[in-house]
Amino acid sequence: MQLKEIYEHKRDAIEKRLQEFRDVYRQPDEVIFEELCFCLLTPQTKAKSATKVIEKLKEKNLLLSGSAEEIKKWMAPIRFNNNKSQYIVEARQLLTENGKIMIKEKINANDIAATRSWLVKNIKGYGLKEASHFLRNIGFGDDIAILDRHILKNMVKYGVIPEVPASLTGKKYLELEKKLIEFSKNNGIPPAHLDLVWWSEETGEIFK
Repeated sequence: MQLKEIYEHKRDAIEKRLQEFRDVYRQPDEVIFEELCFCLLTPQTKAKSATKVIEKLKEKNLLLSGSAEEIKKWMAPIRFNNNKSQYIVEARQLLTENGKIMIKEKINANDIAATRSWLVKNIKGYGLKEASHFLRNIGFGDDIAILDRHILKNMVKYGVIPEVPASLTGKKYLELEKKLIEFSKNNGIPPAHLDLVWWSEETGEIFK
């Protein structure tokens, strides 16, 4: 099956998922913070494991008030959980004003590239991939790419790049992102849609 055929077959489910992402941004700032924390946990950890941990931390009221030590107790499935527990606390401190999480004011919907740069600079544990993942998951993924190993493998498979790079500097990330967006548009598949097409081809489901 050709890429466009695969996309058309999955298009309705993908559009539904992307609408769910956009709906997240209509939720209170605390919900958006949960998504930010989820994307802190996903590097080198399965998304479903990260989701379960976030749900447990919410249940225990630790995301918004727990110390790094308290959070770490529930982070066993997460790689580098010692660091990531601290990252959650530091992100919460950075984004709290007058006792409330204030994250939407940091997001410029008219300049997602600048918002992503701010996240990379200020949220410890975030690189371009994690910041892109977060922004996509709250509905701002139209013109950015989440260059994880699944996507990079498919970029090789479809001839976008010759090989998966051994490492990704910021400059290299932006270079490959530009190539992916160009490939996406040439094939009539929006970048955020293409990400979910390839992710689902690799994992068997449209998750996040």
